Amino acid sequence: MELLKGRDPYLQELIRFAVCCRALTLLLQAILLSFFQALFNLLIPDHAADAFSPPRLAEPGFCDLLLEGLLGGLSRWDAEHFLFIAEQGYVYEHNFAFFPVFPFSVRALAEVALWPLQWMLRLRSRLLLSAALLNSLFSVLAAAALYKLGCAVLRCHRMAFLAALLFCISPANVFMAAAYSESMFAFLAFSAMWHLEKGQSWHSGLLFTLASGVRANGLINAGFFAYSRSKSFALQLQVGPVLVRRLPPFWRQLLSLASSVIFMCAGIFLPFVLFQYYAYARFCAPGTGLSQSIPKPLLQLALAKDYRLAAMDRLKPPWCSQRFPVLYSYIQKAYWNVGFLRYFELRQVPNFLLALPVTLLGLWAAWTYLTANPRHCLTLGLERRRNEEEQGEGKPGTGFCCPAVLVYVVHATVLLLFGVFCMHVQVLTRFLGSSTPILYWFSAHLLQEHEPLLWSEGTDKETRASLSEKSVLGNSLAGSYEKGISENPVVSLLCNYRLNTPITKCILGYFLSYWLLGLILHCNFLPWT
Repeated sequence: MELLKGRDPYLQELIRFAVCCRALTLLLQAILLSFFQALFNLLIPDHAADAFSPPRLAEPGFCDLLLEGLLGGLSRWDAEHFLFIAEQGYVYEHNFAFFPVFPFSVRALAEVALWPLQWMLRLRSRLLLSAALLNSLFSVLAAAALYKLGCAVLRCHRMAFLAALLFCISPANVFMAAAYSESMFAFLAFSAMWHLEKGQSWHSGLLFTLASGVRANGLINAGFFAYSRSKSFALQLQVGPVLVRRLPPFWRQLLSLASSVIFMCAGIFLPFVLFQYYAYARFCAPGTGLSQSIPKPLLQLALAKDYRLAAMDRLKPPWCSQRFPVLYSYIQKAYWNVGFLRYFELRQVPNFLLALPVTLLGLWAAWTYLTANPRHCLTLGLERRRNEEEQGEGKPGTGFCCPAVLVYVVHATVLLLFGVFCMHVQVLTRFLGSSTPILYWFSAHLLQEHEPLLWSEGTDKETRASLSEKSVLGNSLAGSYEKGISENPVVSLLCNYRLNTPITKCILGYFLSYWLLGLILHCNFLPWT
């Protein structure tokens, strides 16, 4: 795989760290679930949520119960939907809120790679194990893709490395391990962005298309391709008069731009359109009485919970008669009360507080970039910079505030504002943590700006002279950090946590505390997702 090619010492250390973090997450989940769940249930009883909990159609065996005891914490909340879809397909109307690529991938792995285990594990258990294995793989690959993307955009290997390490301890870590689609989406989205930065439009378009079949917010990634092509077109118009004569006519360039953008965006939207058409055929087309093929326990659940089945009693749901019968938007409004300002209620204050750290971090990142590059933001990055090609690492053309980061800041800000005003805000941490690199790039930027332990030789000598003990550690860590062969900066900062600056303590504290808090709350069915 091109993503893992080469002998980059940063990449090798990153993969080791990512594997260790994923193993630690699974181990902590098993410990919390198996040994301390009784204690947590006394202190924090299971939340009495009206969560989706379909009946088990096959009696579990000893190995199934053992696996459930070890990995059962990964199957809570939305994970139940994904596992149910992987096992039974799209049975209920609200199942269509979850896109098909991830559950079908889980089913494929369970049926192919884990087929030898069928004599000891029921299908449901194999699906759970398959989801854990897939997400472990995708989370490691997503970290590698984020590192490659950071190298291409930030043009600073050290910051890209640090940002990818922070991704491994993401506040949304529990959702990267559970049977959710976040890890797969992060891998596809970051990989697509990286290929686009390298000029590989077809590879990028294919990955973006797959990503839009994993999560609905993958549709907004079409903006990356549209911006990339528009920027190239705008910069071509600003070349000198000699080069202008060598370019194709303006109308031909404009036609090429429009056709390529329309074609690629249509490809990215295709999975969503096909999925909605499939839903329409299931629920709105005449003569699709599929309720007879559904197992009786699932029919009983539908009656008990008032879940709508496909063409049940030949009554079409109300969304079928809409001008644009899009089931996804109907489900979000009817089942989850998602909409503009619908979540702004007094009883949701705890959830807003839960999303406050990631909200502040995202707004701080946008403000930092805007104040550092006001003209670049005002011109949308479409103005040719004379010294663009003369800037090297360590100059304004590198790092978080470099010109290439603009489109990622806009993307992250749009997602943040949409999440705050139109979504359940408690999902904002995993929503942003799996969709945008900005949270990790900006956190790495703050650490490098404010943490002397990460400063290289000759940086802010007066500050380090006033902190003798810190200076020795800083020189040692920065030297190895420059070489990229021995020290892991995140591990070193944690080992010297007492000496860290307040900003470093806040960032690391936020990442690690939400990692642990997510494990505790998710394993105990508390409202965290």
